[in-house]
Amino acid sequence: MALAIGSPSPRPRARPRLWMVFVAVGLAGFVLTLGGLSFVRVYDNQLIRQTETELLTQGAVVAEVYRSMLAERVNGLDYGKPRTAKWPFPIPSDDQLRPILPSLRASDEPLPPDDRPPPSRVPGEPLAQDVGQRLRPLLENVRAATLAGIRVVDAGGVVVSSSSAELMGATLADRTEVQQALHGMPTSVLRRRHAEPEDTPLASLSRDTGIRVFVALPVIQGGRVWGAVVLARTPMTFAKAMYADRWNLSATGLVSLGAVALMSLAAAALLGRPVRALVKQTRAITASAPEGFEPVARPVVAELAELSESLAGMATALRDRNQYIRSFAANVSHEFKTPLASIQGAVELLRDSAEVMTPEQRARFLSNIDADAKRLTRLVQRLMELARADSMTARPAQVELAPLLTALATRAASEGLARVDVSPVPEGLTVSLPAEVLDDVLWQLVTNARQHGGEDVRVSLSVETSGTGPARVIVRDTGRGISEANRALIFDAFFTTARERGGTGLGLTISQSMLRTFGAGLELLPARPPEPGAAFAVAAPLVRR
Repeated sequence: MALAIGSPSPRPRARPRLWMVFVAVGLAGFVLTLGGLSFVRVYDNQLIRQTETELLTQGAVVAEVYRSMLAERVNGLDYGKPRTAKWPFPIPSDDQLRPILPSLRASDEPLPPDDRPPPSRVPGEPLAQDVGQRLRPLLENVRAATLAGIRVVDAGGVVVSSSSAELMGATLADRTEVQQALHGMPTSVLRRRHAEPEDTPLASLSRDTGIRVFVALPVIQGGRVWGAVVLARTPMTFAKAMYADRWNLSATGLVSLGAVALMSLAAAALLGRPVRALVKQTRAITASAPEGFEPVARPVVAELAELSESLAGMATALRDRNQYIRSFAANVSHEFKTPLASIQGAVELLRDSAEVMTPEQRARFLSNIDADAKRLTRLVQRLMELARADSMTARPAQVELAPLLTALATRAASEGLARVDVSPVPEGLTVSLPAEVLDDVLWQLVTNARQHGGEDVRVSLSVETSGTGPARVIVRDTGRGISEANRALIFDAFFTTARERGGTGLGLTISQSMLRTFGAGLELLPARPPEPGAAFAVAAPLVRR
């Protein structure tokens, strides 16, 4: 490798800091929010609704004035035409109220432009014309103040009063909104508008947009329609509305941007400290410093806490594994060094003094070489078994205890190893372990009892179960037992008190490793004086039926 593990890159690239990322994300969210509002035309809807509301308010007043003035002239006559449309908006319990609500949206399909209406072939109704002439000054004054075009039509759709004199006597009967209003239904529509030939300044009063809002309100007396009031106004453009309210919008935008920036910097500062602490922890782990094995004190968020705890756990596991490897290597070298030294010494003696040795002396040295070579062979075999146990992969398996324990006792008797007694085991009792793993572990415990207890040792196998815990296979012998000093060392690799009888001190270590893979365990049970011998328990998960 060109670089050592953990060493910095020779050419570090420029990367953004955490606070830059938070600020960029905050600003992007702010811009996307504004863009989303523009995309769904929320502001355009508001401008159109505002214009529609203004026209509805003006039209309701004009319609009431026209109705009152016309009522004085009608004087109880069967005037107008029957109302055929229902009121389109919910009416409160008080039937004196007839609300008119804005309903237009920027996404509505606009109708054709409002071209100049043609003159009516039928003159307007005389009473309506008379009232309309009296109403004209009012409409002209309202138009001058609100810039809205106002027309009053009779029940036949003929313009009898208008804020523009040139529209008097024209007919609007072909307009959709007027037709619906003359049936008694308030109607609002959008119509296309002829664009101005030249651009208008943002500060001008002209609303140079491509649509106009039209509102047609029926004039209703009782159950009859006496005519309609038609109003039109160009809504404010988005650009003009923004320009008109530019100072407030600018201030609001700056405050919003400042708030987003402060929140982003605060979040970056809040998370930056534990992230830097995590970086410091990883560097401490690389340097094997003590602080690398402790989680970050205040990680703020759960994910960083989990990451820090995982790093600390990983570092601890690596340290323990490293210590285990060092200790294991030292023990292996020690175990191999003794027989190798003995073999080397015997070989040197035979090479230098074989001619002067008696046959008995040569045989003794050769016997020592053979014994040491066999010990080395046993050590290598056990080390290979330990490696296989450490690398074993757990797989789903189960074994019934009663047949396995019975077979184990029969095997021990046939080989003359020891007398093994099996206590009654509940029928069908099964644990989550491969049969070969449990058999190897129990056979190791039986052979240990024979090795340390002598030829007369007796071994008993029994099973203990509880309601919720694992099943425990108890292996108890009648040997000399284990001294208090040795009980703490019994599971250490290479520890044995039977080295002269061929013991390697790896049997229990291998057994523990195999059981650990499958979630099981091996433990030394407390001594029970004055009973002789030692007792071990193999705890394995119970298979629930």
